[in-house]
Amino acid sequence: MKNVWAELPRGFMVLAPMEGVTDVIFRQVIARAGRPDVFFTEFTNVSSYASERGRANALERLKVVSTDAPIIAQIWGKNPEHFSELAAALGELGFQGLDINMGCPDRHVNAAGGGAAMIRTPELAVECIRRAQAATQLPVSVKTRLGYSYVDEFREWLPILLKEEPAALTVHLRTRKEMSKVPAHFELIPEIIGLTKAFSPQTKLIINGDIKDLTQVKELMQEYPQVDGYMIGRGVFENPYCFTEHVGTREELLGLLRYQLDLFDEEDMRLKRERATALGEGLETSVRGLPFDPLKRFFRIYVHSFAGAAELRARLVECRDTREVRKTLAEWKFEEE
Repeated sequence: MKNVWAELPRGFMVLAPMEGVTDVIFRQVIARAGRPDVFFTEFTNVSSYASERGRANALERLKVVSTDAPIIAQIWGKNPEHFSELAAALGELGFQGLDINMGCPDRHVNAAGGGAAMIRTPELAVECIRRAQAATQLPVSVKTRLGYSYVDEFREWLPILLKEEPAALTVHLRTRKEMSKVPAHFELIPEIIGLTKAFSPQTKLIINGDIKDLTQVKELMQEYPQVDGYMIGRGVFENPYCFTEHVGTREELLGLLRYQLDLFDEEDMRLKRERATALGEGLETSVRGLPFDPLKRFFRIYVHSFAGAAELRARLVECRDTREVRKTLAEWKFEEE
């Protein structure tokens, strides 16, 4: 099986995995605005997949569409056997690689022993990587932080990961303790490059943290030509066209919002049909589909930086379904740009 990371040009760009954001719907929106070189999914718990009760939900999170490719499944947990089980299944689900999350700072994930908490259990982290690598032909990569509590932890932690020869290593340039409260430590990139070369020169090095758009990536490529790739996370909230040099107009941004509403409705109906069939009922019954409220977090991506944007956004947040959102957009009196 091909190693997707080996085929990418230096300076490639990646959409970061973000819980509640980078689902199958939003990835299609970004693909329309201007796709990155690689997509990541949201986080999927390996133990959920291993559970009969949780597998259906895990598979929903791992749904892919044609516009996703190449796409990497990001998985997390602390049970090596469960890593093996899910890794073995991912090739059949349409993925080009899998990434182990060892950097998520969420306290619930950390309390469960996953994400950044794995920095504190290096032997377990290594075992999880090895079990995943042994179970699949897909390239296995890792995403992590500089350390859990202290910046200089990276000098011991990153070599531990690199000795396992991951296909790619993404380093968020902050610690778990720092969250996103301080600027990313770009000054450490040269030392991280050195560690990668010393312990696993074939591993693709990806930098994450405070990277907002293609313009900044080009500047970083000039300063750090040995970095292989750059991952953008929160920057997509400021500009969904961040993987291009295009600046979206108000109408283009609202067009993306309407596209996301269309995709949401399609996915909502699909889920309702599947659940109604499983229950042996018709759609006229109260079959649960996608929850609407999480969709509201996306409004600020499209509704900003124009006269009346704050007022429109406040009105959209009051809506109860996509029909009301469309009606509000259709009736809103926009000021001339």
